[in-house]
Amino acid sequence: MNQSLHTTVFINDENVGRLANWADVIAALTHAYAQDVTATMVPPRTMARGDGFWLRSLCAVSPSKEYMGCKLIAASPKNKKASYLISLFDQDTMRLAALIDGNRITDIRTAASSAVAVNALAADAKFKIAILGSSSVARGHLHALYATGRIESVRVYSPTPENREKFAHDFSELYGIDIEAVSSPEEAVQDSDVVVCASRSRDGGPVFKAEWLKPGMTIVSVSSTLPEQRELDVETMQRATLIVADMPEEVLHETGDALAVKAAGDDIENKIVSLGDVISKKIIARQNPDDILIYKSVGSALQDIVTAEMLLRNARTASLFQDMTESIVTIDR
Repeated sequence: MNQSLHTTVFINDENVGRLANWADVIAALTHAYAQDVTATMVPPRTMARGDGFWLRSLCAVSPSKEYMGCKLIAASPKNKKASYLISLFDQDTMRLAALIDGNRITDIRTAASSAVAVNALAADAKFKIAILGSSSVARGHLHALYATGRIESVRVYSPTPENREKFAHDFSELYGIDIEAVSSPEEAVQDSDVVVCASRSRDGGPVFKAEWLKPGMTIVSVSSTLPEQRELDVETMQRATLIVADMPEEVLHETGDALAVKAAGDDIENKIVSLGDVISKKIIARQNPDDILIYKSVGSALQDIVTAEMLLRNARTASLFQDMTESIVTIDR
């Protein structure tokens, strides 16, 4: 058995923050979703559960033909702790090319993928945005959507007044955009074209109600990814013309939003389509301007690996990485 040694690049959390250019990530993900990505290239995520903690793995083969990899998430909701690690392997040599701190990548790829979806789904060239939430996820979404160049105005709601006011102030200072902090989610959504739901309610119930819908609206839902989580009410899911999902099977069978619709006796399976089919133009999502479209995201390994390999390319160009003194052995077999 022959074996060889090689170095592996490590990119720490600080350098991920330096290297993450929103336009680059959106372009990389748009290109990836336009390729022929088979189900075997992005298998379902797996989760090992302990008592109050879990380990989740998300694996994917990139359509770039450069890398394949896995994101591991170790989380303890009980202790309020989590760690994220992404590994990248060379598709030709099978060598471990990089280990990357995945802490920021989750928020980056989630927001950038939403921007990819909104670019494809939003009816108008310029749109008014409602942001429900003020967390790092909500902030990432506004950064990513600003990078599309299509924002007309923004309203943000968060249940904590200080948080929403700071959110509005920070983005007004940073980008000079028309942004207003408002005192209710209804006020934020009123007259909006694109609504970003990036916050779970304190009681676990929906944060968006069907009575706020208007023709032509695009809704982004990213914060209800498990059976016990809700973000959209049943009628909103029912009234949507189409539901575009990054992982259709997981959205249908593993999110509280879809499970609540099933419990109500409705079947929405025939109107859930993949983001890849929309971006590759196999499916035209918006058939007319009045269609109500939902982008529902649970997070995909494809997003993680495509983002990570883009960061690796940028890190090598900018020399923002560390060479590990040792790596794993690659063998001939």
